[in-house]
Amino acid sequence: MSTPLALYLHIPFCAARCAYCDFNTYAGLETLFEPYIAALGQEIRSAGAQRGRPVGRTIYIGGGTPTVLPAELLAQALAACREAFAIAPDAEITSEANPGTVDRPRFAALRSLGVNRLSIGVQSFDDAELHWLGRIHTAAEAQAAFEAARTAGFDNISLDLIFGLPDQRPATWMQTLARAISLAPEHLSLYSLTVEPGTPLAERVARGLAAEPDDDHAALLYEIACDMLAAAGYEQYEISNWARTGGATPDRLPMPDYRCQHNLVYWRREPYLGFGAGAHSFEAERRWWNVRPVSEYIWRIAEGRSAEAGSEAIDQKTALGEAMMLGLRLIGEGVSEARLVAQFGIGLEEAFGRQIGRLAQRGLLERLEGRVRLTPRGKLLGNQVFVEFMP
Repeated sequence: MSTPLALYLHIPFCAARCAYCDFNTYAGLETLFEPYIAALGQEIRSAGAQRGRPVGRTIYIGGGTPTVLPAELLAQALAACREAFAIAPDAEITSEANPGTVDRPRFAALRSLGVNRLSIGVQSFDDAELHWLGRIHTAAEAQAAFEAARTAGFDNISLDLIFGLPDQRPATWMQTLARAISLAPEHLSLYSLTVEPGTPLAERVARGLAAEPDDDHAALLYEIACDMLAAAGYEQYEISNWARTGGATPDRLPMPDYRCQHNLVYWRREPYLGFGAGAHSFEAERRWWNVRPVSEYIWRIAEGRSAEAGSEAIDQKTALGEAMMLGLRLIGEGVSEARLVAQFGIGLEEAFGRQIGRLAQRGLLERLEGRVRLTPRGKLLGNQVFVEFMP
């Protein structure tokens, strides 16, 4: 029996491009919405047929901003997934959404399509910061979008926030966190601002119109977030992600696990298929990716050609390093001896005993029964840990 697959659908359209974004997304391509979804469906069906309609364990619709599309086009994409793959009855189906592109009817339509998890790109609850980032919504609109999603029946919502803006005041960041916590989302993803080459933000920095983000200041804001979210009952299960997990509901029933099941596939280095312009896939020690230009992607699929732009075979040394770097991002779980042996036939000490010992001496890693994981200090200095496992 084939291994269940996580499915990623890339929607490369946005209402407007944010200053910091380097994802494969475009504004002003509304005329390509329909041909793109037609091509996406064709790629999905072809992949499913080639593999004999395997089980799909999760679906993640990302971008870009999937909610700029009419609901009927998203319906076509999900219908293709269900036709080509045996989607598990309890599959987590996530759609990203941005305030300013959604309202209650749109959320209700997503819910009717079987989407059962939302990831809302709030980024900040401070209007000045939202303007600086180039977002098209206000803090009030972000809260209204969250409330509309709740009204539409979503009981698994994640909020994305960004920290580490130049001169970002800790008090402002704490206000954003407090407002997010007051909404009681099931999940939060917090990302430090980075200046990516080729973005409007990178140009601003190069021209002296914006300061480079400060790593020490970002670390302070990160520690503030860790403290506030822990106090609010959120478990940090990954370096950038918090969820309500475990415990029990007021009526003593087990609480659902709100960790993002799709992203856990990435961190555990399990197979996934990406569909759409620029999407990446991984399966059986091979990684490949599609062409990025939307028009070229549509043309290739329409001509019956592969959308693949490139690929790489992954040798065992590289694969072991990736397993450590990705697995160590999981704060509580870390990397288990059993998982490494199951995947590679080699244990932690045999593969990386010297590196683990050195990092443990520095207080960045800790050895537990059958696994290793980051220490609290290692969590703050993750890049110094991960580089030790690069081939």
